[in-house]
Amino acid sequence: MQLYNTLSAEERAIMIDDAGKQRLTLSFYAYAQIQNPTQFRDELFLAWNPLEVLGRIYVASEGINAQLSLPADNFYAFKDSIEAYDFMKGIRLNIAVEQDDHSFLKLTVKVRDKIVADGLVDETFDVTNIGIHLKAKEFNELLEDPNTIVVDMRNHYESEIGHFTKAIKPDVDTFRESLPIIEEQLAEHKKDKKLLMYCTGGIRCEKASAYFKHKGFENVYQLEGGIIEYTRQVKAEGLKSKFIGKNFVFDHRLGERITDDIVSQCHQCGKPCDVHTNCVNEGCHLLFIQCEECKTAMEGCCSAECVAVIHLPEEEQKAIRRGIKNGNMIFKKGKSDVLTFKNNEETHGVFVAEKPKTAVKKEQKIKKIYIGKGTHFFPKPSIGQFLIEENEIKTGDKILIKGSTTGEQEMTIENMFVNEVASEKAVSGDTCTFKLPFRIRLSDKLYKILD
Repeated sequence: MQLYNTLSAEERAIMIDDAGKQRLTLSFYAYAQIQNPTQFRDELFLAWNPLEVLGRIYVASEGINAQLSLPADNFYAFKDSIEAYDFMKGIRLNIAVEQDDHSFLKLTVKVRDKIVADGLVDETFDVTNIGIHLKAKEFNELLEDPNTIVVDMRNHYESEIGHFTKAIKPDVDTFRESLPIIEEQLAEHKKDKKLLMYCTGGIRCEKASAYFKHKGFENVYQLEGGIIEYTRQVKAEGLKSKFIGKNFVFDHRLGERITDDIVSQCHQCGKPCDVHTNCVNEGCHLLFIQCEECKTAMEGCCSAECVAVIHLPEEEQKAIRRGIKNGNMIFKKGKSDVLTFKNNEETHGVFVAEKPKTAVKKEQKIKKIYIGKGTHFFPKPSIGQFLIEENEIKTGDKILIKGSTTGEQEMTIENMFVNEVASEKAVSGDTCTFKLPFRIRLSDKLYKILD
């Protein structure tokens, strides 16, 4: 009985590309009394593995919290698999704003003490006694009420790249830290103010709203479905988005763009930027914001020390990181001493209101058409191979190669081989290769830039 992954992330990425199926990235949660979380975990893995579900799922005696991806063709079979459980019948599935076939590359279903770590030990706390759910239109209206206090229930590294206007953003690393801080700072407003909360998909607010009601707050509201569902409703109903910037997500993408506003800065040079990356030094892997210029100059690293490390032989790198466990330290990007420009300068743990900040509009998008995807990279000759899926390209065309690690690279095709023969044009179905001044990855997309 297979209850584990048998493929590496790289092997899985190749399989996804070869399958050529569109995948959906989605998330959901449910609070429920689960008597045997381990058995529940095993049942889910056995049901989802044949459906090619990949993702990060936590189960506990208090419920389930899931972020995952699956082939769009398997969506209804997947829906049937979760609705076999009474507590998940009719459950809301938050579909990602932006899709990426490689958002997850393995299936992990873990048993935890809690699906949202809250640090609470209180048998009288009823997690099901929640605040009032609000849809996007209602949420926007309550934001304008002068008696409303709106609080971002996410961590500092999430809220710094995007947030609701007028929101208060606790300067915390974890959800459990935010609960006592908010309670203390808003204690005098338990009766006279409306406490309005939001998070990514709703799961943290679900527990937080119950917590604050438990602590005596009388007017507690939460954004139904979080930022993900809010964005869907805003688009569907033609509403104005009161959320600006990007929504941080915990998968390969690291963020979904909601509006063109850039409300954060590169942690290395201070230039307006909201692109997260992980330091390429495997012994560090710090999560931080890095612009394209700094990415090139620092070779994807967070510091000069890490640049030096990545140039060492692989065995020396392994020796350096042997026995070191960074854990959640990789998320302390706003606090790291190696970063010059920090988006949050306040002391850790202090509850701070939003300071006026000028949002910079994202640069105008390049007009382009999709051509195909990267299928291989030959490092010694520095040649990239692409499968042409739509349209055509020819020598002299200006192209854009885009990927989460590669970034956005523009160049002009000078010479190319099509199906292993020198040619000036490649059309749908062809495999073409040409020389590149940078490395590409399997998930990279190829576009032709239009005049």
